[in-house]
Amino acid sequence: MKVGVVGTGVMGRNHARVFSELKQVESLAIFDINRQAAGAVAGPIGAEVAGSLGRLLSDCDAVSICVPTPFHQETGLKAIEHGVHFLMEKPVCQTSAEARAMIGNVPDDLIAGVGHIERFNPIVDEIQKIVRDPLYVEVNRHNPTSSRIASGTVVEDLMIHDIDIVTNSLFDREPDIYARGTGDIATALFSYGTVPVYMSASRKSSKKVRRIYIEEEDCTIEGDFMTQEIYVYRKPGKYAIEADRYSQENIIEKVLVNKLEPLRQELFAFVEAVRTKATFPITLEQGLKNLEYCEKITAQLGQGSI
Repeated sequence: MKVGVVGTGVMGRNHARVFSELKQVESLAIFDINRQAAGAVAGPIGAEVAGSLGRLLSDCDAVSICVPTPFHQETGLKAIEHGVHFLMEKPVCQTSAEARAMIGNVPDDLIAGVGHIERFNPIVDEIQKIVRDPLYVEVNRHNPTSSRIASGTVVEDLMIHDIDIVTNSLFDREPDIYARGTGDIATALFSYGTVPVYMSASRKSSKKVRRIYIEEEDCTIEGDFMTQEIYVYRKPGKYAIEADRYSQENIIEKVLVNKLEPLRQELFAFVEAVRTKATFPITLEQGLKNLEYCEKITAQLGQGSI
């Protein structure tokens, strides 16, 4: 299979690296409007530098689109015009209106998906197996300030990962949404009936945090997306007062997780979807829904205290 990568930013470089390691990829081409940047990425991995976007799309069976978000729709439409299967880095487009317009042009036989990488983190599947009846969910995704971010709010940048996981892996109904914050710090409460799901995202933290916490009647589940570790805390078997101190005995289980690189799992799934003509796990429609949730949240930012 001939694969291309459009864009050589942080994610574009990572996509190129992983594609170069997949045996299903027979040849790899790189395109960036900065030809020198494209050459710097292509050289070490033995990839070709495409002279133009049109040439890359003419030569490839499938592409990863890793350009800045304002150019997602334009580049996606060009891939559709050339009949090339594509994986769009998140968010699917700059706005939900752009996404709907692009999706309306996708033919039935074209494989297209959105790169919500955290869905491929192995702890997500494991947590899905454990969760039965959540009473409370909290997800925190905090980053130190990064020079990589040129535009957009923390919602489309970070919180969107947790929106995707919560709305596609944990709950199957529409939530009510309440949000507060700024462009760099945001909180959102997704209300599923009596079940509150609290999300926080920050680009001002001094500590990198990627955490999910779920309370159920008989256990508490805590997962770390970075270390790919899950702990399950069972109801204590013993309560006591000893030397005027309250104590309890908990049963703590560490879940066995097969640690994997999420991006590698994502790109392997994309290549396999193209090869077998199957639906990619994260469709353009799901990417659109995630973006619509982001827009509902960002519309409420700045309206009051967090």
